Amino acid sequence: MTPERADAEKLLTPAEVAALFRVDPKTVTRWAKAGKLTSIRTLGGHRRYRESEVRKLLSGQ
Repeated sequence: MTPERADAEKLLTPAEVAALFRVDPKTVTRWAKAGKLTSIRTLGGHRRYRESEVRKLLSGQ
């Protein structure tokens, strides 16, 4: 594993995002498919979400 860069943005898993919004992780995936959240795919095909974007959505901006 390579060390994480200091300037790299933190990425959240669907479960972490779901915990913040108190919804099911499948709901987070549906939001991504609907365009409400931008997802990044890992090499293994898993979705990750930018923490800054999630925080903005959480605060209602």
